[in-house]
Amino acid sequence: MNSIKIPQTKYPILDVLKNRWSARSFSDKKISQEALNQLLEAAAWAFSSMNEQPWRYIYAFKGEPAFDQLWNCLMAGNQPWAKDAAVLILSLANTKFANGNSNRHAYHDVGAANANLLTEATANSIYGHLMGGFDYPKTQNEFNLPEHLEPVAIIALGYLDDPKKLEEPFLSRELTGRTRKPLDEISFHNKL
Repeated sequence: MNSIKIPQTKYPILDVLKNRWSARSFSDKKISQEALNQLLEAAAWAFSSMNEQPWRYIYAFKGEPAFDQLWNCLMAGNQPWAKDAAVLILSLANTKFANGNSNRHAYHDVGAANANLLTEATANSIYGHLMGGFDYPKTQNEFNLPEHLEPVAIIALGYLDDPKKLEEPFLSRELTGRTRKPLDEISFHNKL
């Protein structure tokens, strides 16, 4: 664990939340199917509107053709380091309820499932990096997605490696401490 990435919070929070960060330097250690299933199980237990569970995941291990398909959908700024991930996962939102109505909460619920997945990963010394930097139409075409399944993020997962193997600007980002806005900028008692 890169100690610079563990924030000093104003209020005490769970260590697993403090220890989660978006790593870019991944080792060549493989993630087992069983370990990945554990992370997906954690995602499955996220809350969701009307218990629709709108999250869907397409994943591939490094060395599989679908890994290269996912990697090729990433924007150029993510490709240099994401190539070392042990697993790439495409998270999707099913934007239709079972009754056919539009589910405007689908993205929110997928975000909750992704948070569960990454929290479980962190608890098992697996690190993840969610990326919105991918080619949306290319991803839809590459995976022949139906209209109601919308790509949300591509997640790179892996075990940590030495950040010094990264080139700039990724090295500096990996070695910079984490910060967050103060609570009075994000929460308001009875007003905006």
